[in-house]
Amino acid sequence: MRALHPQQAAATAVTSHPERPATAVVLDAPDARLVVFRIEPGQEVPPHHSPSTVILSVLQGAGVLTGGDGECRVSAGDVVAYEPGEQHSMRAAGETLTILATITPRPGSRPGSRPPAGAVEARP
Repeated sequence: MRALHPQQAAATAVTSHPERPATAVVLDAPDARLVVFRIEPGQEVPPHHSPSTVILSVLQGAGVLTGGDGECRVSAGDVVAYEPGEQHSMRAAGETLTILATITPRPGSRPGSRPPAGAVEARP
């Protein structure tokens, strides 16, 4: 068993550019990857596709998620799932939005997949 602390990882996550959300890889296992996003007001993760199933769990804050069915306002406790290949994006709505993304199968286990842009390993 391994206890994971996504909110702690989000608090210490770094960004490659001030306009981009901070990210940290919380778990990188053979079958799944967990990535935490800390999205500050005015920031967004632009629309993109993944060959994997993506499940977004809102840990803190509020924001807007988009997908094949349009936009969805979310807040702490909400969970949104995307089908493989479904375009999706995330943006904060006036406050910091913290999201834990579960990506399965793990990126790289399907042809043409790649890790999330700006992903960095979480540090204890």
